[in-house]
Amino acid sequence: MIRYLRLVLAIPLLLFGVACSTNPTVANGGDPDLDAQARQALQQLFDSTPKAKDLQYQAKAVLVFPSIVKAGLLVGAQGGKGVMFAPDGKIIGYYRVRGASYGLQAGAQTFSEAMFLMTDSAITSLTSGTGLSVGVGPSVVVVDAGMAKSMTTTTLQSDVYAFIFGQQGLMAGLGVQGQRIVKFDE
Repeated sequence: MIRYLRLVLAIPLLLFGVACSTNPTVANGGDPDLDAQARQALQQLFDSTPKAKDLQYQAKAVLVFPSIVKAGLLVGAQGGKGVMFAPDGKIIGYYRVRGASYGLQAGAQTFSEAMFLMTDSAITSLTSGTGLSVGVGPSVVVVDAGMAKSMTTTTLQSDVYAFIFGQQGLMAGLGVQGQRIVKFDE
């Protein structure tokens, strides 16, 4: 019985240690696998939502998280790594997203997220030392399928447009959630 208790206590510590591990940086060549995954995820978004391609040409930058993992049972967490692209497709930097949630929730899922940064202030908020906290700072609009069909250049007035796509797994819940994005190549 004590052995099982140790195992149950050791698993969260192991997961915490993995979450705090270091990652490759731009200084040592970046992460070619992450770059390829981000480009593939962005192409998947463009294939499923053609209006997102139009949005790319108006954005100052696009931040793509090809795989964010989210899991929870009452208390939840999510995390993933992403790449910021300039409008011409050049890599600007690497970012990490982490989030926490609390409430009635259960399950696990993976999904992709693309954030179109429309203003210089949105980029400044993201590249500052503190990073971007979704829900605080620039206005973020999560674009669903209905809104994506009706977007025009005159309706685009927010700092950041976020697309969530490619969901796999099952996560159900209702609760309070926060998300923080920070640069990890410094």
